[in-house]
Amino acid sequence: MGATPSRYEDLSKNTYLERFCGKEPIPLDDQFWSRFLSYNMRPPLTRNDQIELDSRLDLCCQKLLVNNQVTGNIGSLIQVSLAKVTELLSTADSDNIMPAWQTYNALFAVRCILKYLIETVGEEEMVKHTESQLSEEHVNSLLPVRLQSFFESLVEVIVDVPLCEFTYLVHLEAINCLLVLLSVQLFSQTPAEYSTVYRIIMNEELSGHAPVMVCTLLNNFAEQAHAPPGLLTPQPGSSIVFSIAAGLWNVITMGMGSSLKNVQVGHGGNMEDIERKRDTETPLASQSLLLLLVLTNHWTASHNPYRDALFTFTNIEDDCEISCEEHCSFKFNVDKLYRTICKIPNTDEVTLLLYMLLHRNPSVKQHIMKRPDIQLLVIPILRILYNAPENTSHHIYMSLIILLILSEDETFNKRVHDTMLKGVTWYTERSISEISLGGLLILVVIRTIQYNMLKMRDRYLHTNCLAALANMSSQFRSLHPYVSQRLISLFETLAKKHAKLEATIRGQSSNTSTTVNIASNGSAANSDLIQDLTVLEEVLRMVLEIINSTLTHQLAHNPNLIYTLLYKKDIFQPFRTHSAFQDIVQNIDSVINFFSQKLEQKEQSQLGVSQVLATIQQGTSQWPKDRLRKFPELKFKYVEEEQPEEFFIPYVWSVVCQSALLHWSAENIKLFLPSQSEQTTIIVC
Repeated sequence: MGATPSRYEDLSKNTYLERFCGKEPIPLDDQFWSRFLSYNMRPPLTRNDQIELDSRLDLCCQKLLVNNQVTGNIGSLIQVSLAKVTELLSTADSDNIMPAWQTYNALFAVRCILKYLIETVGEEEMVKHTESQLSEEHVNSLLPVRLQSFFESLVEVIVDVPLCEFTYLVHLEAINCLLVLLSVQLFSQTPAEYSTVYRIIMNEELSGHAPVMVCTLLNNFAEQAHAPPGLLTPQPGSSIVFSIAAGLWNVITMGMGSSLKNVQVGHGGNMEDIERKRDTETPLASQSLLLLLVLTNHWTASHNPYRDALFTFTNIEDDCEISCEEHCSFKFNVDKLYRTICKIPNTDEVTLLLYMLLHRNPSVKQHIMKRPDIQLLVIPILRILYNAPENTSHHIYMSLIILLILSEDETFNKRVHDTMLKGVTWYTERSISEISLGGLLILVVIRTIQYNMLKMRDRYLHTNCLAALANMSSQFRSLHPYVSQRLISLFETLAKKHAKLEATIRGQSSNTSTTVNIASNGSAANSDLIQDLTVLEEVLRMVLEIINSTLTHQLAHNPNLIYTLLYKKDIFQPFRTHSAFQDIVQNIDSVINFFSQKLEQKEQSQLGVSQVLATIQQGTSQWPKDRLRKFPELKFKYVEEEQPEEFFIPYVWSVVCQSALLHWSAENIKLFLPSQSEQTTIIVC
């Protein structure tokens, strides 16, 4: 580093770095700091760049680790960075780029060192290094003084420094610094409540900034501001970070750009395009969203001011008298936020934000439920489910839960069947020229259930899928013929599976001369089969209740469903005398028998599909409304787990590790050990 930029291979020999990492303390008023922080640097463009930079800095950091407890140079660098932030804040309205340049360089240097310490020696030792050689009056402070001041200065940069071309990277680096500090959770399995870093960030005396901080991060995401031209795109032939030719501030002041976009990422196809765009075009938006998710998903058992702010902000257009009856953290343009969520790729982090807002922010949920363009939100979610093999199980779960939350609203359930779609080319099972949004939703959820039966075999995924369909079933209207077929086909598939499972159990029971119910042979396999049968019967019952609910409330509006029931009436035969199903099958039989009689009254040789549908439609006007037995209304409500952190913290950090413009060495990460795996966590409804 220093006034003359260094290549990667020269870093360990750089005279400024050698002195900084050496055995002599460097006074705060030494001219060294000005020269040390006057380097031209293009930020690492990819995770591979980050890994390479980390490896080149490794020897320097090892030396610093040995000498710092005596020199206190890490603490001095932090104090210098605080001074640079103060200078930047005092010249925020000026066009002078020097304070922004040196502030960025200082924050970047601190971030590299803190990340190394956290990865290598852990949080406790990292804190000791930052507070080393501190004056006596600060040694016994409840919270680390330097770290606390550093955190406050990062917040001031994010909240108070105007965003423009030459401060864009300073904002980005402040957010990266906070993500690195918060990453102490990656290297620990103890709750964040015991972390020094988290106690600083959640400290009541310091958290007054939380609403404006959340508002700023949310605005960064909603705005999707592009990085200055050429700032984060590689220049021809430049594979190194430190380079005069790739001077960051020259790029900004001279407007140099590059059409080269071939950022190296570890995925193919569309995901590569998504990551390239996120990393090089709108990195401030993506990093802001990740920081927001980290801040709001920790410390949930205690008072988390950032979480409270996210859940209590209201729409800027809401009536103040109404919205201010309860605590309102800030006002925000929810329309702009909605459009951004609908416009950008539906990644894990976007889905997580949408889930949190729908589940916990009443103002946002109310706004979304009233929107006439709800299809813009729903279709990307359906595509996540449709492309399940390409997405994580967590992403599938969260998408399903969003549908479940939406389905709790009757207005939504009605509107989706009034919203017609044309040319849904990504649904390839069947070419459909026109279908309602509700019909498409049913098709995708049924397909998800069938995929789960074949691949994932997750009972709780079934539960969430069926709960969403059940909530909507009383409003199923004008179902497309193909949708009706798929709904009845789902029952048929489950019925065949049920018959096969019953036969297997009977066969095993006869071989052991015991009854199915007792299973006294103690066979674990037999016990598992009986448990599978119980689960399958619950699913079958739910599908029957969905069909029955539609017939009870919307019979006159679903001739295609009645047609399919008549065509497939034999599949209900095994369940007419089954104690678990016969009550609800009687209702379905009543419908089948009534319309069968109507068809028998017609000349059979003249009955084509159109004539049958016409007869059914005519028959619906003669259908006695009290013919069906009344069952309790199907209503399910999503309920979050009692300890949501067990699911969300590993999930959020896995998303950060995958998506952030940062790289952490996996060697010492403890958060993702088997005890915290996704298989142990259940989302219930």
